[in-house]
Amino acid sequence: MEAYLKDSYKICADITKSQAKNFYYAFVTLPKHKRMAIYAVYAFCRYCDDISDDKETENRSDQFVNLKRELKLSVDGKFTNDPIIPALIDTINKFEIPISYFHELINGVEMDLTKSRFLNFNELKDYCYKVASIVGLISINIFGYKNSKASQYAIDLGIAMQLTNIMRDLSEDSERNRIYIPQDEMNQYGYKEADMLNGQVNDNFKQLMHFQVKRARCYFDSGINLLEFLDKDARGCTAILHNLYSRILDKIEEEEYEVFSSRISLTRIEKTTIMTKFFFISIINKLNITSR
Repeated sequence: MEAYLKDSYKICADITKSQAKNFYYAFVTLPKHKRMAIYAVYAFCRYCDDISDDKETENRSDQFVNLKRELKLSVDGKFTNDPIIPALIDTINKFEIPISYFHELINGVEMDLTKSRFLNFNELKDYCYKVASIVGLISINIFGYKNSKASQYAIDLGIAMQLTNIMRDLSEDSERNRIYIPQDEMNQYGYKEADMLNGQVNDNFKQLMHFQVKRARCYFDSGINLLEFLDKDARGCTAILHNLYSRILDKIEEEEYEVFSSRISLTRIEKTTIMTKFFFISIINKLNITSR
């Protein structure tokens, strides 16, 4: 591997280790070539999120336009100054990932610059597909899978995780004047936009959130089916992510939807228990593959 490419992968790994939190420890269970590829994808996703979320960044729309252009030039073999792009392009080529997935991801993240309300779940689902399910589709290209059914389960798992993020981050998003909960559902449960922006937890809010949690669980129930279609050496990573996020969803419900007073998260013991369980499963799978 050439020095510039090796350096690019190291930068992506460092970004993932410092920023990914739950994701990083799930990624560790992957074999090295898949793990390094996932680091490159994560670093790119992080870069897109940082552009979208940083209000101090000027001309954010122009930055997304430039990012798309740079991706296209890099795929065509042109030189790039961005330190994460060489590793990303190498990953795209090695695992034959459609470049359109990355343009779709950029389009999704860019929505945050112009769209802060969602009329109904169809609109929200489209957003979740672009910012989360697409990452799932990219990931299964790296993980390896044996049946086209895997795609739909990856899409559903991505939606489940994004819906969980939305519920957990209601306070943070409200501060940015973003409300991802569908407007028609808020109206259905009699919960006003002003209530959301003021962090009001009342009976209407709890009923609204109960409905959101129930729907997210349906997507988690579908997404777990992805495991049986993945290469064995990637099942541990996916199982860890599924269990971490579904546990966060459980805690949101257990804490009676008190998402405005503090950010709901897992304790270190909870994380360690989940990761240890599936880490050993991943090791067993690797040993079984190696012994063939």
